[in-house]
Amino acid sequence: MNKLYDLPAEIFEEILMVCDPVEVGMISCCSRLIHNLIYNSRDHSQHLWRALYLAQPFDDPTRCVSQNGRPLVGEFNWKSELQAIIRARTVLEDVSICKPHERIPVLKTLLGMACWVPPLRFYGDVLENLSQNLLWVTAVTRGGVFLDPDKIGLPSDDPEAAEEEAQLRARLHTVIGMTPADYKPASRIAARAYIYNMRHYNWENEFGPFLPTSTEGSGVGRVNWVHMKHIHHSMTMHMLELAEDAAFEVVIYPLSFPYTQIVIPEGMNLDQEEDWAGVNGVWIVSFCFIDHSLLLRYNNIHNPQTGRYRDSLLTGPDFVEMFRSMKVNLQVTNVKEDPNHPGRPRIYFLGAIVEPSGTSTINGYVCMTDDDQIRWHFVSGEQGQAMWSSEGVQVGGIRSSYGVLGSWTTIFHDEGDPVGPFWLRKLANDQEPPTPSQSNLNHHRI
Repeated sequence: MNKLYDLPAEIFEEILMVCDPVEVGMISCCSRLIHNLIYNSRDHSQHLWRALYLAQPFDDPTRCVSQNGRPLVGEFNWKSELQAIIRARTVLEDVSICKPHERIPVLKTLLGMACWVPPLRFYGDVLENLSQNLLWVTAVTRGGVFLDPDKIGLPSDDPEAAEEEAQLRARLHTVIGMTPADYKPASRIAARAYIYNMRHYNWENEFGPFLPTSTEGSGVGRVNWVHMKHIHHSMTMHMLELAEDAAFEVVIYPLSFPYTQIVIPEGMNLDQEEDWAGVNGVWIVSFCFIDHSLLLRYNNIHNPQTGRYRDSLLTGPDFVEMFRSMKVNLQVTNVKEDPNHPGRPRIYFLGAIVEPSGTSTINGYVCMTDDDQIRWHFVSGEQGQAMWSSEGVQVGGIRSSYGVLGSWTTIFHDEGDPVGPFWLRKLANDQEPPTPSQSNLNHHRI
């Protein structure tokens, strides 16, 4: 027996199972017989690719659910899924080999893994039973690889493709968390410039982080992940205090990848649960704002040479962005079936802001968007008089401890009304709302 393909197929398959998928691809080039055994054999091919997939540091996809809690429907294509993942891994090991048309498929592959994870059973289980998919995606993108556009090259010449790529990259960035580039002054200014640009809030996007929709007031549409990434950046800057030249590749904190994992309590069937989003309970809402006169000046002063706003107003020692937190007690009051999302009815809720004010109230709803994201809408004010309107999106899976990021303004939506970002997350019994002076102590660096 002097030829590799003289081995029985079962023995040869056992050898392949201990190889890296890239090595399996190289071996398939040895002969047509071996190629057919690896790729075309009905008896051995799927079994081989399943074994190769499960040998990787990934979650078992048959035990995973989508971010809205749906299990796998139909059969999992072990071969095509693994091939896409390994190509993504190869590209991230050397981004110079990535062809422009590959960027979107690679980003979709990474997001697909980060969004297809096994559910946690309770909030405190985040770090003990962290998804292997989330760990792997974070590891291959550490240091901002494929997240920071400057490391990728020029965007696509096709405007639609460039926009899709930007949205996918911003979503992945929001899920993963901060990168070293986010601590550079240019990134901070870019986030503030986007958030406090009043032209990013209008009736077409319902004054929230959504892409324009033609159906005013419908409560649906698609998420604007570029806006969400800037909101994430702004809130993070008040939580973490790291030097601009700090040496890190990944930061684990409440607005990073471990906290996006879906939470489904043991025995709960989300399709039969009225409060599928976990609204009932105590929440913390944090929000940022700048001086209103500065906001108006920024939106009305342009650089005549570039046509851009004077971003210098949003930086420097005299610039101040305030950060405040309040404790809110929310209670579901009613649900209404959503024919477009069976098992995920619209949830209506009321609440009271218990700290620091005892007279402020809040009411709103939670529903699914057209792109299967979880939208939060609520208004709040003093003594039952609504004043503020907020639009947000749950980041990660249903009930994830990451919470909701969004934007706030007034209910009047008049020209010149204040705007700003907010972060809403459910409060565990032993937690207190973060403050800028303390939050930098509650994270880990890798």
